[in-house]
Amino acid sequence: MKKPLLTLGRVVLTLLVVTFAAVLVWQMVVYYMFAPWTRDGHIRADVIQIAPDVSGLIQKVEVRDNQTVKRGDVLFTIDQDRFTLALRQAKATLGERQETLAQASREAQRNRKLGNLVAAEQLEESQSREARARSAVSEAQVAVDTAQLNLDRSVVRSPVDGYLNDRAPRNHEFVTAGRPVLSVVDSASYHVDGYFEETKLGGIQIGDAVDIRVMGDNTRLRGHVQSFAAGIEDRDRSSGANLLPNVNPAFSWVRLAQRIPVRIAFDEVPADFRMIAGRTATVSIIEGQHP
Repeated sequence: MKKPLLTLGRVVLTLLVVTFAAVLVWQMVVYYMFAPWTRDGHIRADVIQIAPDVSGLIQKVEVRDNQTVKRGDVLFTIDQDRFTLALRQAKATLGERQETLAQASREAQRNRKLGNLVAAEQLEESQSREARARSAVSEAQVAVDTAQLNLDRSVVRSPVDGYLNDRAPRNHEFVTAGRPVLSVVDSASYHVDGYFEETKLGGIQIGDAVDIRVMGDNTRLRGHVQSFAAGIEDRDRSSGANLLPNVNPAFSWVRLAQRIPVRIAFDEVPADFRMIAGRTATVSIIEGQHP
């Protein structure tokens, strides 16, 4: 009697173990295939390239590599001698043309007072000289404003709060207008781009809470879903010579799910967390929960 019971117990225990293992494997498959999470996440930030608006030699660098900067902080100054001279010359020209305008205005005013004693052609000519002198003054004022702007733009400032890259410019380097010299990572723009398989998008809603684990750091960060990418590149389609679609005729029976970028905003970041654009993160959506 004991032997059949022992055998039955072993069978039941085996079935329970197999059932538990099957359920566990099934749950793992469901979680891996359909649960809204991904290990393909990266911290991103806006990187602003700093290019001077004027060309010249760098006279003084106020920052160093990887420094924290605030909006409006001076990054470097371009040699200002040439711009100062240009401003003085523009102001001198403006003064000269203002004097010419004053003289033309006095002459035109005098001719108008004389009335019929002055020929109409002479009156018209004096008024025309006054108008030309007034236009010349406006042109000279624009030159002064431009020279002042160039002088002001020779001092290059940070447009945002952030962090410099690892290559600040050096003294006496020649920089060209419009050509980037260094870059600033905008500290207010940090976010996570999570690349989710398209089969998992049904479980993600804008505003859902997100658990963020950054590789190499034990800190648990929280965020929320901010937006979805509106499109991704179709690698099987290109434009032909006549701008007609050229579709790759090959088709694979194994169809891999496309990955869709989902933008995740941080809710709160500890002060001691080292935020670096490009770090890898594991992102898990907490379904139905909003921050």
